[in-house]
Amino acid sequence: MAGSKSVVLAALVANGTIAVLKFGAFLLTGSPSMLSETYHSISDTGNQVFLLIGIRYSEKQASRGHPFGYGKAQFFYSFLVSVLLFGIAGWESLKHGYGAIVNGHSAAPGTVTVASVTFDAVYVSVVVLLGAIVFETYAFVKANAELRRQMEKYGWTDLVTAFRSTSDVTTLTAFTEDAIALGGAVLALVGIVLTRITGNYIYDAVSAALIGIMLMGFALALAWENKRLLLGESAPNGLESDFESIIREHPGVAGVDQFRTMFVGPGELLVAADVSFEANLDTADLNDDIDRIEAKLRDHDDRVRFVYVEPEL
Repeated sequence: MAGSKSVVLAALVANGTIAVLKFGAFLLTGSPSMLSETYHSISDTGNQVFLLIGIRYSEKQASRGHPFGYGKAQFFYSFLVSVLLFGIAGWESLKHGYGAIVNGHSAAPGTVTVASVTFDAVYVSVVVLLGAIVFETYAFVKANAELRRQMEKYGWTDLVTAFRSTSDVTTLTAFTEDAIALGGAVLALVGIVLTRITGNYIYDAVSAALIGIMLMGFALALAWENKRLLLGESAPNGLESDFESIIREHPGVAGVDQFRTMFVGPGELLVAADVSFEANLDTADLNDDIDRIEAKLRDHDDRVRFVYVEPEL
């Protein structure tokens, strides 16, 4: 949890700073790409706030109304982030980019004077985007390090497997946002520079539209990943098989009649099983056997938080 929170805080600082700089560059130049990137960074800043709210809410103690805790709050707020990313940043960027393509609008060829030095205002956008790339790289490196740590810990071989298996949607969302932010800044930089070199507005305008399309695509992917956890996804098949084998191979166990798992929060698994014990087992030792089974499951994977074993004799 601490790793996830530090990732979000790093992204919040980076995106908040960048949003202000990008908006200033847009006011000076009128660049469609800079406006798309402004939408993007404002959305990302708000998203980090939602993720922090989700982390804080999920830390509440379990209650009668929520006996398994509030861990799924992070799933909800991460899903909300994907909706906002799609609706605010993605749609507005695409709409503005499309309008710029149709109407032939690009960055204004104005000038800026600083300390008696006059230069092309377009260079303001270039400097801001280069700074954004530096900030976003810093945030992305932190998110990537946390995701890689989880991949090594749980044996996920690649990013696709990690995306499909992780329950830490906060780190997943931060990683995705930072990757998109880097891609968006590069697209905007290329579009603005090409428009400045060629004098053709289309590069700047198309970059703005592409940023919107990219944001909307990744937002849909994030929404899909959060949906599986909101609906109560089980542990991955391989991990479920490991859990079932641990129970089945425990001395005195005759068989596992029913077995279920579900993520009840980021890194929090519920394991429930109906277990048939051997008929000659001393019922006085049954509680100790169940305790040992629970301990084995937790030792195998530290995400196991709740274990319910129903004995069948």
